[in-house]
Amino acid sequence: MPHPRILRLSAEEKSRIKLLFLAKHARAGGSLDPVDGSHACYHHEMLTTLRGIGLSVEAGNSFEDLSATKANFVIPLLNRAGFFNSEMMAPLMLERMGKPYLGARPIIRGLSDDKHLMKHLARAHGVETCDWATFRVGQAVERPAFATGRLIVKPNASSASWGVKIVDHWQEAAAQVAWLHEKGHDAIVEMLVPSVDLAVPVIGADGPWLLPPLIYPNGLRSYEEKRNLVAVAEDPLIPLENSAVEAEVADMTRKLTAELWPFDYGRFEFRYDPASGRVSFMEVNLSCNLWSKKTISRSAGLLGIDHASLVETILTHSLLRQGVIRRDKMVLAA
Repeated sequence: MPHPRILRLSAEEKSRIKLLFLAKHARAGGSLDPVDGSHACYHHEMLTTLRGIGLSVEAGNSFEDLSATKANFVIPLLNRAGFFNSEMMAPLMLERMGKPYLGARPIIRGLSDDKHLMKHLARAHGVETCDWATFRVGQAVERPAFATGRLIVKPNASSASWGVKIVDHWQEAAAQVAWLHEKGHDAIVEMLVPSVDLAVPVIGADGPWLLPPLIYPNGLRSYEEKRNLVAVAEDPLIPLENSAVEAEVADMTRKLTAELWPFDYGRFEFRYDPASGRVSFMEVNLSCNLWSKKTISRSAGLLGIDHASLVETILTHSLLRQGVIRRDKMVLAA
């Protein structure tokens, strides 16, 4: 029996709506890319899933496709387009065109992608997060007071663990910051808290829907591992089986969600120490990976929700909230 919060489009709306699926590898056929790895598989799967739902979907892979399309709704996944903050270009163009699209508005994307700003937002709401220091490109790099042990250095606005490095000494951290600056990226340095990653997926249904939290038990995974550029087993995601911690992390997530909503779908990430039960906020990834092998889909699977139903629910929610369809044109789960 379908989950009661699943949303479905009527056959009438499926025939009326014309989608543009805009992604770097939307036309690539689904093979691993030598640079982006399994992201190409993800883009192909999303395209085929949308068409399998019964939607009319045009595939585009460049910003120029936005001005040429006759679609009345766009799914903009074109990021890593060769320049800093490229993930916001398509939403900005669509705002100028007045065309509705899946995902958060550009200013919210900018806030959520900036790890430094999100940590400040978390602390403003009483959500614990580890100590950190941010070094923008062109800013002097000086040792912060907390940098006395192991540290983790990351791009301040990036994904899939690109450019992430764990170091034992401040000198190594400063060298990694300098390397990121040379690549054009702001950097963030954090205390390395002994813990594992914990993710809380949130999707739109009748308001924000927090899906079951999942733990990544095997520690830091590299960009190459996350993108299947090296031989690696499927992500070893396991459910969180601690009701007290689940309630705590849900409360933290709701506080942050209230500042960012509506965003259609995203993943809120925390550091979790199973020994002590301590949870601290790490970062947010809105419009994150919806591949069937990744976190959101596998979390939904714990509720018996298949990938196609997940995608259709997220899309239907976005269409409803933006007035592209009316609620009476939606099919309730039965």
